[in-house]
Amino acid sequence: MSMNRQGFTIGKVLGVHGLKGDVKCFPLTDYVKRFEILNEVKLTNDIITKNVNIEKVRYSNNIVIIKFYGYDSINSVEKFKNWFIKITDEQALPLSADEYYVRDLYDLDVYTEEGDKIGVISEIISTGANDVYVVKISEDRELLIPSIKDCIKKVELSDNKMIVKLLEGL
Repeated sequence: MSMNRQGFTIGKVLGVHGLKGDVKCFPLTDYVKRFEILNEVKLTNDIITKNVNIEKVRYSNNIVIIKFYGYDSINSVEKFKNWFIKITDEQALPLSADEYYVRDLYDLDVYTEEGDKIGVISEIISTGANDVYVVKISEDRELLIPSIKDCIKKVELSDNKMIVKLLEGL
């Protein structure tokens, strides 16, 4: 699975909200409040991309309700249903040390501390407590490695490499 490394998808438009051009959006980001600090985003259906400016943001349960400048009626936003809201890399929030964007971890080669290649990260499962990396060893074998400091010793994105310590029982 090769991930798109151009920008980030932070939401999906579920449909309209009311008659005045608001849309309901399902957030696809860990930091939902980011919508409030953004001025411009891209709306895309993977064929068409539009740059739009955010006028107003509010929340209803786990849904973000967004009003875009210049879209003032239900008719002007109905077409955006199922479109994605994206931001550029420059608009992304800064990371702390030892933090990585999930998209950058896919396809990393995984090695033991001794330098033996185990496989490639093919999937990342979010469990709530911590992520779990699915390392494809062969066509029919996988290894699950929890994303915890005891296991993940080093990530070297520039070398497309992750170094892990295999704990007893893995």
